[in-house]
Amino acid sequence: MAFDIDKYTTNSAAVAWADLDFDVFDERPLPEGTLRTLRYMCDIEYHTTCYLRDLLTTPSHNEPEVGAFMTMWNREEFWHGEALAAVLAKHGVTVDYDVLKATRLKLGWKDRLDPIKQSIMGGLVGNDFVAVHMAWGAANEWSANAAYLRMAELEGEPVLAELLKRIAKQETRHVAFYASQARDRLKDSKKAQKLARFALSRFWGPVGSGVQEEAEVTHVMNHLFAGPEGRKLVRDVDSHIAKLPGLEGLTIVEDSLEKRGIAA
Repeated sequence: MAFDIDKYTTNSAAVAWADLDFDVFDERPLPEGTLRTLRYMCDIEYHTTCYLRDLLTTPSHNEPEVGAFMTMWNREEFWHGEALAAVLAKHGVTVDYDVLKATRLKLGWKDRLDPIKQSIMGGLVGNDFVAVHMAWGAANEWSANAAYLRMAELEGEPVLAELLKRIAKQETRHVAFYASQARDRLKDSKKAQKLARFALSRFWGPVGSGVQEEAEVTHVMNHLFAGPEGRKLVRDVDSHIAKLPGLEGLTIVEDSLEKRGIAA
């Protein structure tokens, strides 16, 4: 079924959390390891604005449906960050979006070159870049959705679990857009299939890797996906990715766990 972009943009809204009683954390604070993972998630949700900045220099910007989606996607991810920041604030952990953005966007060659690299790559690849972008986005959103649902299951704190499930519900809609776009674009271009396969197999890493310290990436992957149940979830994500045209057999998420020594 095709993704209804008009319905999505009309119904897009901030994740609701005002009705959740975060005061429960005063009496039942979350464990330190959980807070560390939530801080990672919050940081990455806020960082979406930087991803959007880079992608606006690529052919994706010229696609009306993609542009409309990315506008709402950026907004929803920002509010995910706000909700997680509110949970962290109840534990004395302050995550300020403006400070975070300033830190990420201030002068520094890597940050300044990222949009230029994306623009050059997009120009060289042409419209097939959009297919790669959509496949990459699908992989990210499938893994993010799995992470939120796994976190909700592991912690067993009803208020936190409800918030995470609400965030995951929005991530599911993001998956639907990316996956439907990737599927349609990849099936129509063998070149796009080869480019997507090359990019994902060579350069993909867990959401947040390249932004966060490697120790934090390993902590989150170990926290959420260690053990048989976690590994099963990761294989499920890989199975979804591998069903996209031209991506058969890829196991990029499980490979990222193996690389970091996460026990199965």
